Amino acid sequence: MYGHTGKIARINLTTRSIGTIDTGDYESWGGGHGIGSAIFFDLCKDKTIDGFDPANVVTIMSSPLAGTLAPTVSRTEVQGIGVQAYPIAWYTRSNFGGRFSAMLKAAGWDGIVIEGAASSPVWINIVNDKVSIEDATGLWGMDTWATQQEIWRRVGGGSVNFDDWWDVAGSRDAGRTTQRPAVLANGPAGDNLARNGCLVHDAGAGAGQGGFGGVWGSKKLKAVSVIGTGHVKVADPKTLMDVRLWLARNHYLNVDDPVRQPSTGGVGMGGLAAGRSTPSVDNEPNRVTGCSSCGFPCKRRSESGTFNDSQCVDQNYWSGAGLSVRDMRKATDMLQKAGVNVYDVSGFRGWMNVLYQRGELGIGKAIDSTPLDFSQYQTLSFAEKWLDVLCRREGIGNDMAEGVIRAAKKWGKLEEALETRDLNYPQWGYSAHWSLPQVEWCYGSLMGDRDINEHCFSFPHWTAAYTVGLQKEGLTAEKFVKQLTGKMVPYEDDMFMLDYSWRNGREEITGIYSEHRAKMIAWHRHHTRFWKQSMQFCDWAFPNFINAQNKDMEGWTPYCEENTYKAIMGKEMSYEEGVEIGRKIWNLDRSIWVMQGRHRDIEKFAPFFHNQFFQPFGAVTVYQDDKWQYSMEPFMHIDAAKFENWKTKFYNLEGWNPDSGWPTRSTLEDLGLKKVADELQSAGKLG
Repeated sequence: MYGHTGKIARINLTTRSIGTIDTGDYESWGGGHGIGSAIFFDLCKDKTIDGFDPANVVTIMSSPLAGTLAPTVSRTEVQGIGVQAYPIAWYTRSNFGGRFSAMLKAAGWDGIVIEGAASSPVWINIVNDKVSIEDATGLWGMDTWATQQEIWRRVGGGSVNFDDWWDVAGSRDAGRTTQRPAVLANGPAGDNLARNGCLVHDAGAGAGQGGFGGVWGSKKLKAVSVIGTGHVKVADPKTLMDVRLWLARNHYLNVDDPVRQPSTGGVGMGGLAAGRSTPSVDNEPNRVTGCSSCGFPCKRRSESGTFNDSQCVDQNYWSGAGLSVRDMRKATDMLQKAGVNVYDVSGFRGWMNVLYQRGELGIGKAIDSTPLDFSQYQTLSFAEKWLDVLCRREGIGNDMAEGVIRAAKKWGKLEEALETRDLNYPQWGYSAHWSLPQVEWCYGSLMGDRDINEHCFSFPHWTAAYTVGLQKEGLTAEKFVKQLTGKMVPYEDDMFMLDYSWRNGREEITGIYSEHRAKMIAWHRHHTRFWKQSMQFCDWAFPNFINAQNKDMEGWTPYCEENTYKAIMGKEMSYEEGVEIGRKIWNLDRSIWVMQGRHRDIEKFAPFFHNQFFQPFGAVTVYQDDKWQYSMEPFMHIDAAKFENWKTKFYNLEGWNPDSGWPTRSTLEDLGLKKVADELQSAGKLG
């Protein structure tokens, strides 16, 4: 077996039993998310349970491409019933980078399945093929960094430096390495069942969304550590090296000469990382770094050691509160140590301050903020206290640990906040994320389980804005659209998938409420379920539709994906075949959500999404006056009635019942999901 190691660890914390699952039994699902969902469906008999229930099954899955020189595939997919979403905590996913997935493969495992709940704190220790459940009593309540350091000491025989070769498991026969164990740790927030608790690996690679910190806390699971000295068998090493070297010559960032380079595909990271590697950004020397096997590094290592591995929204965790850049970085490190989801708490703490300014929240007020004194809001000590109160569920922290939406509900503020956009959380209790005008964000998130956090179309459109429509580089709007849609198999002939018109009379014909848009959303969901979440090509590098570093503006998609897969797996996988497997995975996930209570009637945005206007970020493509153009519409919103009509088009395209939004038997059986259809029928929820 190439790519896969052939086995998945199955660990029951209740019975303290350890077994294996043959990867071959699930190989048709690809890897990562696909295998995780298939295993969850088989092992979690009641899909309607709460995420805190011991019967919740959590999977931690790698990609068959991980642990090799395949570019950017060191992602790890975490799945199970979450505790963050509202009003129903859906079966969901999270994902983190770093070196965990590669190390898991080096130890000989394709993934980990966790069932049950321990009676006292434990951590899972994997050293090559040996898996053990260890006592974590002394680790409970520790922050994520201290937890990892202590586990490094325990596994490494008292050392945390690893400056030289050391014998794994105390024996040279077990293999030697210079690496620290890769540890995925829960923080004090998750230990205390915070719904916004997350899991952190190394300094800041986090599985943030879904509330898996709280799920692990309910299972009394503190961490999973893995160290391996093996390797992954590759079918065609030469072809893999050819792909890698081609990317290196043409597209990789030279860390010794980090010059910002123009790019319009999902590798805007070359320039982004370079920008962060200069001392002027953080007023201290630093170098770029990335996940295992990555050639497009987007992280950094600083001279002071602060803010390492954190990026993007993490760095803005406490922005707008008057802190210095250095103190903002320190606040970010506090967040990573606490193990708290930045996407939930960034909007939360700002909204709490708004309520304080209005006189509605504070010590002794209607919403009693004890022990938080919001008069100190613009200080680093308050940022630290805010997290500490949440992690320990002290006073108002008990509400904060339930997440912003549930706290707003308890305080009697939810309806008002979602009407006025005081809380910018349009669907399922997740914050907005570049939702307009790039409607694939909000549409995909609502049809799914969480904020999609996928930049497939964002990077090209953003760069189009930055380069004045790319006209100077010869990329007209029509050519731009043709190149993107030409890769969106099997809908490659439909250029109108990228018509973002919303109020020029075309919105229901070819624009954002059209069947063309339904195709675009369906392609996006199917594509990412396989190529991003199962093969785990990095979201910030793939797909690469368009690239300004090439004379013809062509990106490396699908050349890189198809040839990397073939080189490692020893068999063909066309881009379209991968998308079709993604459609199968998407329908399996949809069926699980239906069992949990999903119905057309509840797939609705918060009121502010229809009554408030959004100022878009960047340009989009529109078909107007009989030609393709780049547009930067000043403001837009979603029309509720037109969106309802669009849902019908989307359900019909997906082969779901348009009245309920439930998959039909014919659709599921055509995808080889007869047993899924049977279970839905038994539950009375087959479309």
